[in-house]
Amino acid sequence: MHIGILQCDSVSSSLQTVYGDYPDMHRRLLTSNAMHFELKFYIYDLTASQFPDTSSECDAWLITGSRWSVLDNDLWIAHALQFVQQLHAERRPLVGICFGHQLISQALGGKIGKADVGWGVGVHTIDILERKRWMEPYREKISLLVSHQDQVIKPPTEAMLLASHPFCHYDMLAIDDHILTLQGHPEFPRGYARALMDKRRDRIGESTYNEGVASLEKPTDADVVGGWILRFLGDALGKAQAPNY
Repeated sequence: MHIGILQCDSVSSSLQTVYGDYPDMHRRLLTSNAMHFELKFYIYDLTASQFPDTSSECDAWLITGSRWSVLDNDLWIAHALQFVQQLHAERRPLVGICFGHQLISQALGGKIGKADVGWGVGVHTIDILERKRWMEPYREKISLLVSHQDQVIKPPTEAMLLASHPFCHYDMLAIDDHILTLQGHPEFPRGYARALMDKRRDRIGESTYNEGVASLEKPTDADVVGGWILRFLGDALGKAQAPNY
């Protein structure tokens, strides 16, 4: 499976030496859950206007998180929105993480806004509302690291709500069988999530910061979700042998 990672931000140089860049995090997550898939990754730095020449260059696509808002007026964001529309029109397999989750909704008719209660940080546990065959092993609840202020407040009309959390109602969405988006960060190392909170402490607010740091003691289901993502992409490409329920 050839996966194109659409990179929408870079880890600060001081933290890259410890955690790598965002594509490295996604590579580690997916490779560790590769199962029978042979994975090859291609990186496109959208913030440097490094866009694919065609939508067929890779079998599947993944959009990373970002410090930018999808509502910003940067030219690369406008181009990214257009590329998402093209991928959807062609039914190319696509996964969006955090900013990517929001970008896909914005591109396909949804609405993005800031959470009324401020920042979401630390470990959040979401309820799975719709069971899909690629959710193997299945979990009724999933815990993931999060780091966001913007969120989807109105999904595209064709989107199905798969999972929800009181802080972020539209936490995981699917569109037909070719798009999967989630607000959480299965790719984040726990130490990196803490480093981001430390960096943004003043903006996050002391109470939210303290709660977020304390939540890091909780286990996450990052590897489970990493497996889900690959099974979803495998199903979308017709390569996965997923069980029937």
